[in-house]
Amino acid sequence: MAVTDRSVTSRTIAQHIESVTHHSVPARTIRRRLQQSGLSARRPLLGLFLTQNHRRLRHQWCDERRMWAAEWNEVVFTDKSRICLQQHDSRIRVWRHHGERMLNSCVMHHHTGPASGIVVRGAIGYLSRTPLVRIAGTLNSQRYISEELEPVVLPYIQGFATAIFQQDNA
Repeated sequence: MAVTDRSVTSRTIAQHIESVTHHSVPARTIRRRLQQSGLSARRPLLGLFLTQNHRRLRHQWCDERRMWAAEWNEVVFTDKSRICLQQHDSRIRVWRHHGERMLNSCVMHHHTGPASGIVVRGAIGYLSRTPLVRIAGTLNSQRYISEELEPVVLPYIQGFATAIFQQDNA
């Protein structure tokens, strides 16, 4: 059951066994047996849903820069982080073997959607970073340019000899 549904809890497995066999098995025994078989309960990798086109473009971008070494010193990435105030506390676990972190059944896909929280954005380079910028409300392209790019990212990029700007949705 833990192999087919990676997010099932040991308590749910124990209840299922009891409903089928009419014998009680402690959840602790279930956890111990799963661990003996190489499965352990760990937090799932959080990832966004990517379309095939997103994947293709990201692979293409990486392939074109596969032989880079010193060039990475001039790349600047921007990204955002969302701190949710009403979501789960990351105590969800999935059963997985060592080395299965990237397995699709061990990844909790999620959409960024409306929920109470705080959004911060920033840029990073090879050895430095910008301050975080708090974004209130909905961010559109005009606000992105006027509140992050112009006051924060552009002055940061000007400190590089030749900067390559990699925006997070490219």
